[in-house]
Amino acid sequence: MYADARAVRHPGDPLWQIPASGAARFSWEYDDGRDRLLALYQKGKDKQWDGQKRIDWDLEVDPHDALGTPDESMTLYGTPHWAKMTDRDKGELRKHYASWQFSQFLHGEQGAMVCAARIVESVPDLDAKFYSATQTMDEARHAEIYARFLQEKIGMLYPINDNLRSLLGDTLRDSRWDMPYLGMQVLIEGLALAAFGMIRDTTDKPLPKQILAYVMQDEARHVAFGRMALRDYYTQLSDAELREREEFVIEGCYLMRDRLRGVEVLENFGIPKAEAEEYSEQSEFLRLFRQLLFSRIVPCVKDIGLWGERLQQAYVDMGVFEMGDSNLDLLMAQDEEVAERLDAERFAAEEKERVAEVEEMIEKGEGS
Repeated sequence: MYADARAVRHPGDPLWQIPASGAARFSWEYDDGRDRLLALYQKGKDKQWDGQKRIDWDLEVDPHDALGTPDESMTLYGTPHWAKMTDRDKGELRKHYASWQFSQFLHGEQGAMVCAARIVESVPDLDAKFYSATQTMDEARHAEIYARFLQEKIGMLYPINDNLRSLLGDTLRDSRWDMPYLGMQVLIEGLALAAFGMIRDTTDKPLPKQILAYVMQDEARHVAFGRMALRDYYTQLSDAELREREEFVIEGCYLMRDRLRGVEVLENFGIPKAEAEEYSEQSEFLRLFRQLLFSRIVPCVKDIGLWGERLQQAYVDMGVFEMGDSNLDLLMAQDEEVAERLDAERFAAEEKERVAEVEEMIEKGEGS
């Protein structure tokens, strides 16, 4: 029964249209701008890379164990359903979970690309427009990479999760220019960064590790950009305006927390939705996973100046309040270092192989 899980398809029209709102803003002041943002813009230009060349796409991936997921972290582990599953069934379940996770990454990256383009259009400052233009290219590259991984290595794509779709729609429909920053750079990207990092640091599979490490190197700059721009702007807002944005953050965080269940996967294996939700709530691994996923969001929200009593209480209720004291700069620096270290290790290994090949050719030439 489990191995025959139905194909995953997009329901209805695959094209989702959101009416544009808000003004397109031009700036005719071509002064030097803010040094920090311009330095980030230069870094964004310097760090552009080609996903077709930097990633080793020749690496083999077993779609039934793409991430090396241990049994204990599977939502059905320890349930009567798990006891009935064959090894083939469990492999199918792993395939669906990997597809679901990376599909949501893909949908989020396309959303980030559209939001970055919206920021170019709507943000009033030219230095911010410059940086957002580089981010739009980054997000296009990420979407391209995740799509290729899903198509070539997993062979399955899941639709966008309803809660992710809802938050993305709310972000894009809002006419205020700072909301794409807040919804995408802080909430969706912050959550994605934590998810990427958890898989990057635990998987023993080289291809997904490469993909996640290199994507996270870019995302570290994106979050830094959002923090700079919003921190500057939010010092100018009234208490009422800040509370409106805090309400948006609270609602978005609850949506994101509830998104991280993978209930759609279990439904595809014939488990009723209510039962699937119960298993997801009872899973100790998923409970820890949901908490850790806010490790990037909470300190960022606090840093940009959104830290009212109601928002703090929401984080207490979610069990993530203490994450507000995390060192976000250190986390981002580590993300960049992981990618650079991975590059150094890969290129050193490749150079060693080339030297060995040359030496072998020389030996053959001398022996002939």
